[in-house]
Amino acid sequence: MAADDYPHEIDDQLKGFESSVLTVKNMLDTLMSMPRNELEQKLDPLDQAKLDLMSAYTLNSLFWMYLVTQGINPREHGIKQELERIRTHMSRVKAIADKKKAARLDKGAAERFMRNALFDPEDKASKKKAVANKTPNVKPAKRPKKS
Repeated sequence: MAADDYPHEIDDQLKGFESSVLTVKNMLDTLMSMPRNELEQKLDPLDQAKLDLMSAYTLNSLFWMYLVTQGINPREHGIKQELERIRTHMSRVKAIADKKKAARLDKGAAERFMRNALFDPEDKASKKKAVANKTPNVKPAKRPKKS
């Protein structure tokens, strides 16, 4: 079969597919150029998990495409369950990342906010009078001068 023995209606689709394959190849070359353990040392555990899941999902997706090109229905193959398992783990990692980013309550700031929001000027004036009535009007003694 010669190179031109295919329906010309799919020329645009084949060109798009070829450019997508080249893009994937370039990304994989970039990822594979750095040693894996060196890359993992630079990442925190959450990012390591994201990288591992992304790698597994990418490889399984490529295998899915390979099965399609071989005329095998991937929906009837074990690859479908594997992709679902990876998606489940991805959603768990996403939930952990979202929980990490979520706003946390600063208890001290909340207490100050509530105390100041409920401030009553009359209450403060009565507290000052009560403190003034409890302490006698005695002037502090002066210290003798040092010579």
